[in-house]
Amino acid sequence: MTEIVALEALAGRVASGQSLAVPVDRSGVAMAATAAIIAAGIDNLHLVCVPISGMQADLLIGAGAVRTLETSAISLGEAGGAPRFGAAVRAGSVTLRDATCPAIHAGLMAAQHGVPFMPIAGIIGSDLLEVRPDWKVIDSPVGEARKVVVVPAIKPDVALFHAPEADRAGNIRIGRFRELATMAYAAKRTLVTVERIVDHDLFETEDSAAGVLPSLYVDAIAVAERGAWPLALWNEYPADEAEIARYAAMARSEDGFRAYLSTFLSHRKQVA
Repeated sequence: MTEIVALEALAGRVASGQSLAVPVDRSGVAMAATAAIIAAGIDNLHLVCVPISGMQADLLIGAGAVRTLETSAISLGEAGGAPRFGAAVRAGSVTLRDATCPAIHAGLMAAQHGVPFMPIAGIIGSDLLEVRPDWKVIDSPVGEARKVVVVPAIKPDVALFHAPEADRAGNIRIGRFRELATMAYAAKRTLVTVERIVDHDLFETEDSAAGVLPSLYVDAIAVAERGAWPLALWNEYPADEAEIARYAAMARSEDGFRAYLSTFLSHRKQVA
């Protein structure tokens, strides 16, 4: 049964050393929960970006919460590169498991289906194979004679995202962002922050049910108003581009990042 908990209690269900899957910025990023995770001192995380990330990953990396990073890219979009990510890679303070978008989705789908790997073809000839020895090139066992790459299943300890609403049974509205469902199906546990909890059943009609993740796959939810800020949340509010640009400028230096992080954590605590 899905539990409704306080934000700090939800963040407390992420433990140091675990693997944590987070979505791309457009899908619903749990920034309020990210602040709570950082404030709790959780570290040594294996961060899986599905399939890329931005400010969320950069904050976690800069705060020293990430040991290993599995991603296709880290970028602040129009605000430029992710400064703490770049600094960490140059310093060797994080282990980078370089990936591609299809490979990350394939790994999650393998976990979802309970199989040890998923075959894909598009990586053949890529130099990524030189830095990912866990990706194996094999002869296809069926069909025409050809080579395929098998990507190991990615089964995160925790999937974490933000959504507009949940009902009291724990069903979550995720709209068209099916990667959120894939994350939840693949992960051992799924934690979700929402803007609000509604009293009506989200499965009440066929129209509403089509974009809903069943509570069967959700372990806990917490209300966090404007919980994706300064990132956007679809159908709710746009990204605060000025705030993201301010972060990008301040985070270019370690001192600037620390100053921004202190303000960010204080702001999120006041909102909560």
